[in-house]
Amino acid sequence: MNGVHDMGGMHGFGPILRDPNERGFHEEWEAHVVAINTLSRGQGLYNIDEFRYGIECMAPAEYLRSSYFERWLATVEHNLVEHGALTTAEIDARVELLRDDPDASPQQGDGPAPSPRPPQQRSEATAGVPEPRFAVGDHVVTRNEHPTHHTRLPRYARGKRGVIQRIHGPAIFPDTNAHGLGENPQVLYSVRFDGNELWGDSSEPGEQLYLDLWESYLTPASS
Repeated sequence: MNGVHDMGGMHGFGPILRDPNERGFHEEWEAHVVAINTLSRGQGLYNIDEFRYGIECMAPAEYLRSSYFERWLATVEHNLVEHGALTTAEIDARVELLRDDPDASPQQGDGPAPSPRPPQQRSEATAGVPEPRFAVGDHVVTRNEHPTHHTRLPRYARGKRGVIQRIHGPAIFPDTNAHGLGENPQVLYSVRFDGNELWGDSSEPGEQLYLDLWESYLTPASS
């Protein structure tokens, strides 16, 4: 889907500055969010593609003003509500309680626990996948489509020519897996793009980019 979260190639956000001495977490709560997400996904409450789609569901202004782990927290809450582990009323009540008493102890939910799904093993969903349509060295063009659902084909790479660099093999298709429509595995490729194909004259000399793309994203390039 097209949204502010798909920021690749967009202007106006400035350079990415990295502090080599930066810690993994700035605050203790960030580590707690990672732990909650790990436990929730480990119980099969939601999968990685649903996690990513939950971030895409954030309102643009909220997304832009949120930090990295605030976005994680937003999608964890979204998915736990979507799958019946929590309600928005329970979350709001807990937030209100902590505003009044920051040292309040953890509480056990009153509602029934949701039935967890089996944890997803992405490498095992390979049965019945046809042989790769493309071979290493084949020239391809990405589809110039703008779906309203989750997709791993970034906006800046749509309708662009590339070359198959590697065949990874079957992999769960995120476009359906993010919406509970099944794993529908497809062959996954590493596709090489020249920088000037993606960025035009503003690309750096000799720049190349490699994207992992599913077979249905690709069409044969005309000679």
